[in-house]
Amino acid sequence: MTTNRGPRTAADGRELRLWRVGWALTVIFTAAILAAGSIFYSLIALLDFQEIGTTAKLDAKTLFDLVKLSFGVVAGAGALVALVVAYRRQRVDEAGAHREATRLHTERFSQAVDKLGSDSPAVRLGGVHALAGLADDAPDDNLRQTCIDVLCAYLRLPFPRDPGDLPDGSSLTEEQRSAHQTKQDLHRALREVRHTVLRLIGDHYRIPQGTYRSWQGRDLDLTGVTIDGPMDFKGAVFSSGNVSFARAEISSDLVTFNGAVFSGGNVSFSRASISSGDVIFSNAEFSDGTVNFGGAMVSGGLITFNSARFSGGEVSMLSGRFTGGRVVFGGASFCGSRVIFGDVRFSGGTMVFGGAEFSGGVVTFYQATFSGGSVEFGDASFSTAILDFDGATFSGGRMSLHATTGLVPTGLLAAVGTPVPSEIRLRADWLPAGP
Repeated sequence: MTTNRGPRTAADGRELRLWRVGWALTVIFTAAILAAGSIFYSLIALLDFQEIGTTAKLDAKTLFDLVKLSFGVVAGAGALVALVVAYRRQRVDEAGAHREATRLHTERFSQAVDKLGSDSPAVRLGGVHALAGLADDAPDDNLRQTCIDVLCAYLRLPFPRDPGDLPDGSSLTEEQRSAHQTKQDLHRALREVRHTVLRLIGDHYRIPQGTYRSWQGRDLDLTGVTIDGPMDFKGAVFSSGNVSFARAEISSDLVTFNGAVFSGGNVSFSRASISSGDVIFSNAEFSDGTVNFGGAMVSGGLITFNSARFSGGEVSMLSGRFTGGRVVFGGASFCGSRVIFGDVRFSGGTMVFGGAEFSGGVVTFYQATFSGGSVEFGDASFSTAILDFDGATFSGGRMSLHATTGLVPTGLLAAVGTPVPSEIRLRADWLPAGP
């Protein structure tokens, strides 16, 4: 029989800490004796025994009780030994089961990755579903994250661009036409594989955390990915983890966070390019965490926060560039978050705050530059929130605040200058008094 020379290692890389049997039994017996002694003396104190008689003779009944007590002590000691051994066996069996599950997972993982690298789009599609299933059945969170990382990495790989349709009347040979059609079919097939990955990520992220098949709380690294298919995070809860769309290209279709709850973690669109797709945060709730559009390039499409509630956390569009498209905060409620438009450049497109309520938190356009496009506040309401235009400059474009209610935003009058340009529509009571 071999001795236990040190802690064993569990299948997930952590140490399976098991004491030597001798140490375990010593500790258990010591704890049992101390517990029994404590109970015995507590009963003596509770029953107020003054002394124990020493003149009584040992009769047969007392002798029999002592024998029963001795057997009880022996039986208790045996039970303690059995308990320690059973506990150790259970821990070792659990570690062995986990090790076996990890081995099977690794075999299936290798097969799924092989499929994902196949030349056949149909086989790749099978590999995508196999990896998603492996993530669902993973024995621990680390293995689940590995499967998700591979799917995200697949989206980051280069893929053939759409060759487009042949122009009418082109003088290509039949062989050239066939080659072009082959390229077009391959592009469409591989695009379907990519769209399947995007759909599966959204499907799993909408499942409540802690339930089977949920990927909420796991990291998603979609850095630099071209998103030309729908991603649906509707109603998802972002309480931990990092979701990165940094430098992503959203060129068509829809990425929706409609009704999502942001109570932690980070979602990043840093330096993303939005040219024609839509990013929807309507009815979302922001109470913690960060949503970052810092350095994003918006030349088309739509980013909307309609009816969103900002009670905490931070939404940043710091140093963003807006040359087209629309950014809409219609009916949004700002009561505690920080919304940052610092150093943004508005040279085109439209930003709308119609019906928004600013009752807390900070919304800042610090050092923003307005040279084109339109910023419309409609019937927004300003009460106790800080709306800051300090350091902003207006050289073109339009801004409308004439239908708002509440206090004048900080630094607005200094930013627009005197006299107020005709493109800037302010409330009459905000305008500086005439000479």
